[in-house]
Amino acid sequence: MCGIVGVLGTHEVAPILVEALKRLEYRGYDSAGIATVNNGHLDRRRAVGKLVNLSDRLVHEPLAGKSGIGHTRWATHGAPSEKNAHPHRTGSVAMVHNGIIENFRELRAELAAKGVVPETETDSETVAMLASYYLDSGKSPAEAARETVARLEGAFALAFLFDGEEDLMIAARKGSPLAIGHGDGEMFVGSDAIALAPLTDTITYLEEGDWAVITRQGAEIFDMQNRRVNREAKAIRMDATRIDKAGYKHFMAKEIAEQPTVLADALGAYLDGNKITLPGADLDFTKIDRLTMVACGTAFYACLTAKYWFERLAHLPVEVDIASEFRYREPPVLPGTVALFVSQSGETADTLAALRYCQEKADKIVSVVNVETSSIARESDLALPIHAGIEVGVASTKAFTCQLNVLLLLAIKAAKERGTMADSDIAGLLDQLRALPGVFNAALDRDTTIETAAQKISEARDVLFLGRGMMYPLALEGALKLKEISYIHAEAYASGELKHGPIALIDKTVPVIVMAPHDSLFDKTVSNMQEVMARGGKVCLITDAAGAAEAGEGVWQVITLPAVDERLAPLLYALPAQLLAYHAAVAKGTDVDQPRNLAKSVTVE
Repeated sequence: MCGIVGVLGTHEVAPILVEALKRLEYRGYDSAGIATVNNGHLDRRRAVGKLVNLSDRLVHEPLAGKSGIGHTRWATHGAPSEKNAHPHRTGSVAMVHNGIIENFRELRAELAAKGVVPETETDSETVAMLASYYLDSGKSPAEAARETVARLEGAFALAFLFDGEEDLMIAARKGSPLAIGHGDGEMFVGSDAIALAPLTDTITYLEEGDWAVITRQGAEIFDMQNRRVNREAKAIRMDATRIDKAGYKHFMAKEIAEQPTVLADALGAYLDGNKITLPGADLDFTKIDRLTMVACGTAFYACLTAKYWFERLAHLPVEVDIASEFRYREPPVLPGTVALFVSQSGETADTLAALRYCQEKADKIVSVVNVETSSIARESDLALPIHAGIEVGVASTKAFTCQLNVLLLLAIKAAKERGTMADSDIAGLLDQLRALPGVFNAALDRDTTIETAAQKISEARDVLFLGRGMMYPLALEGALKLKEISYIHAEAYASGELKHGPIALIDKTVPVIVMAPHDSLFDKTVSNMQEVMARGGKVCLITDAAGAAEAGEGVWQVITLPAVDERLAPLLYALPAQLLAYHAAVAKGTDVDQPRNLAKSVTVE
């Protein structure tokens, strides 16, 4: 989940590296560092904490050179400290690493027997130690890097820099993304296009097992069998990689406010009248017997929501799994199964591993992603972009609603093809879906009411979320958001499960957030809410005007949303869940965009 950048440039590289790392800080912010080669001499600067600390250090201890690598860290092995910060250096080689080296203990023991001992607690340093050993054994930098990469087990993206080599960088990837950027007499390396967008508009993505010898004149790329290969260079849209807060205090606030726009964009991309069109290879839902959906975190809750849609609208059986558990069960994937994977980044390590498990087993691999050039997208038979645009805030907001949007469209398409919905019902639902961006705008106008409730919730130590039907996954998502950015302990339950244990937690200090649009399950949800209130619980009811009129009396807080078709409610009710978490976090003074211990893109198991 760390961020990597490398530059072979024509200008002083330190400020360029720092600016690129700013665009990668969403990947980790426990420490940061850069290394450069200047007049043949390799040197580095590192600092603990966020990137600003490294920037401050570089003011007092400048680092010259036109060749360099940089890194922002999410700690895996070894606590955040300057000693454990990247770049790691052993002898005449410096390197940066994203991923986990699973066999680092065996390699360390082997190197220790040869007199090479570590200085840090990290697995990553072992890579530098091994490369240095091969250099000292008489191998060239390229040979040393190649031999080193061949010995590594686990997941990694790597960039090497060498003492005395001002026009050379070695890059390699296995399991973690890495891209090469092409310039005019300059070359770049980055974890993703976001980092490289200000530097180049042409990107080559390394494929699994690739390694590359990079100079200012270009890159020679080799596959895992060390055969020279050609990888396609792709143009990237500069506007699609622009990052700024646009006047908002936090990226999360901006991204919440962007939801009406991105939803409208996604609907425009998929709808042609009342016809739902998919990019690339189409799906024939008449030949699909079962859908297996796999994801992590917020994307997993999007899948749980979509299970209701597919089963209710299209009568299509759906299994939903957490990616980190899926393949370890070794589940049978039967004929007639389509495997669908959801990931904002398209690089989520567990989800990618689950996808690979399903290859050659499922009839088709489908992905729902925000990055069309990601590993998950490239390894799918059909990749469905969610059109959310760049999401910088670690807690997902607009990506979640855009995932829901695409999954709902897919469920409607399945219903159409399987004949389980009338054309008139489909047309009416799509009309309401087209109107949803305007409904989002109306709901955003009620932010003051949500903020008032959030400020009171921010005083709690524990919070419960309740929901029935499609509101249950939304309750789970609301609890996750609150935990992620406010650090308030929150749990979610299906409302009907309240009496099976969780009701023991109810007292006057525990707010209970009940997500209850006035739908076919409303009366049952309200009954559970009354059970909470009868025991002194403080209920925050999120509903529509009809629900508020019927059940709002005596409730601690009421948040009233516009009324929508109950099948669309999950998209709309994501909004108050996000805003409650956001305002609670602001009230508590936490770091909204970069909450502790988290990173945006989870590229390690």
